[in-house]
Amino acid sequence: MARVYETVGNRCGCYSARMNDQVATHNTPPTVLHETKEWLVVNKPAGWHSVSRQVDKGENDAAEQGERVQTAPSQTKKSQTKKSQTEKSQTDHDQSVQAWRERREPSSQSIPEAGLCHRLDQGTSGCLLIAKTLEAHERLRTAMGGADGAIAKTYLALVKGGLDKEGNFRLHFEGRYKRSAKVSVSRAGSWETGGRCKWKVLRHIVARGVDVVEVELIGPGRRHQIRAGFAYLEHPLEGDTLYGAVGPTHNSLHAWKIIIDGVTVTAPPPPRFVP
Repeated sequence: MARVYETVGNRCGCYSARMNDQVATHNTPPTVLHETKEWLVVNKPAGWHSVSRQVDKGENDAAEQGERVQTAPSQTKKSQTKKSQTEKSQTDHDQSVQAWRERREPSSQSIPEAGLCHRLDQGTSGCLLIAKTLEAHERLRTAMGGADGAIAKTYLALVKGGLDKEGNFRLHFEGRYKRSAKVSVSRAGSWETGGRCKWKVLRHIVARGVDVVEVELIGPGRRHQIRAGFAYLEHPLEGDTLYGAVGPTHNSLHAWKIIIDGVTVTAPPPPRFVP
């Protein structure tokens, strides 16, 4: 029998229709919802990055190699010390779940991205799965990308009102160009770009003209699948100006439930999702 865990967790600050939720939760750290020997699920606040924002050091190190030839040993040592102090300062102030995990558990630095098995957009709150060992990370990453539903994810979304009570879509999501903030959506494409969802409208918030929608991902997820998918259906997420909604920006997508190894973990939705 599947087990269900639900905790009060992180209430993600105070929300109102006139404030930016990312700002409201800027200083609210993640909270652990459930933990086993192999993994843990945390409640990521809106406004936090999933992975570290530090620039990849590979190119910087390569560039510095040329400078070291002409740099005196004492200057090199000072430069390296200054760089080390700068990197530590960046890590200490890096508001990402990866950096938070590395500070809490330094041994997690030996696992890619401190064990994060997937990512949530900066503005998305809710369940984020983290592996505690390299072996668990490889297993869970494979299960996360599988089409057999080994790991199931359910979201809550606030979308433009008038959506059909129930429905589904299979669409294709592709990056428009390198580093593009948006993805392009079409009805035709290859298996590698396909994304499926089914939804059910839970309630309508009349005062804001939005529907609270339960969205289940079917199979491997794609970048911005829910955001871009509903925008394609002309029901963008509330405040998602990137995909055509009217501002101001809000936390309008919440990773509500995740099922791993028969265990259901639930992150309580922020107040904006509960009229």
